[in-house]
Amino acid sequence: MPSASNAMKNSRRSMTNFFSQKSEQFLDYLQNNLSYSPLTIYTYRLNLQEALSSVEIVREGDVWYMDLMPYRMQIHHLKKKTIYKKISIFKSFVNWLGDRGETILLRNDETIKLPKTLPKPVARDYIFEALATCEPMERMLLLTLYALGLRISEAANLKLESIHDGWVSVKGKGDKIRQLPLLDEVRKELEHYLQSYRPRIYLFEKSGRKMRANQIRYRIGKVFKKHALRVTPHQLRHAFATDLLEGGARITDVSALLGHASLETTQIYTRLSSSAKMKNYQKAHPLCRESDGLTNGD
Repeated sequence: MPSASNAMKNSRRSMTNFFSQKSEQFLDYLQNNLSYSPLTIYTYRLNLQEALSSVEIVREGDVWYMDLMPYRMQIHHLKKKTIYKKISIFKSFVNWLGDRGETILLRNDETIKLPKTLPKPVARDYIFEALATCEPMERMLLLTLYALGLRISEAANLKLESIHDGWVSVKGKGDKIRQLPLLDEVRKELEHYLQSYRPRIYLFEKSGRKMRANQIRYRIGKVFKKHALRVTPHQLRHAFATDLLEGGARITDVSALLGHASLETTQIYTRLSSSAKMKNYQKAHPLCRESDGLTNGD
């Protein structure tokens, strides 16, 4: 006759197997229905495995009770933004289960409040300096990210057949296609790049295979490291948006070029642009200069 402890172990193992299977179904849904990238699926899988190994799960009748406290204790030393992301991934899984008939109540589910931060673009002077000193492969990568405002995954998946007649067809989130104009400067660099590297299918290839996102990230980081800067590909996308808005481009056009689903996502760049204008104003206006402070008249 099995002991009570063995019965509890078997019950726990059964629940773990159940939710492990459900998590794989959830990941399949994200990949096949929402077109999540392989890198995102990989991140979600690791986070779900970590969470399911820590969260306390009890079933009473038809209701699942999940206590997040053990998981929160396990990851409490991480940055708030990282904790928020991990909890959000797990809660998206729980919501998906709820949509499919499972009744789940979360315990110790306090919302983590994050400070609103603006993205940090790269100053255009640094970008131009990097363009002038880097190798042709890195220069083409840099131009693709900064002149087209691509996400790193979009740059990695960009095929040669998508570039034609001065336009670039980019498949973004949700498999939405957007058309981006190819600037003359980029077109000239592209011709030189194609003659030198002769990629076969994808614009960026290494040893005959598509360059992965982490390889692109490494190359961009290496370029700016020579200038004592830490820069990510996404910061170049931020710089693309900010520089366009500061140059007078309409927010609706910038939103379309970025492939944003709504203007609300793009509006953060208008705040960033306004922040830059305020800094310039404070530098330029006499009342803001320490050396030109107000003085009392005689």
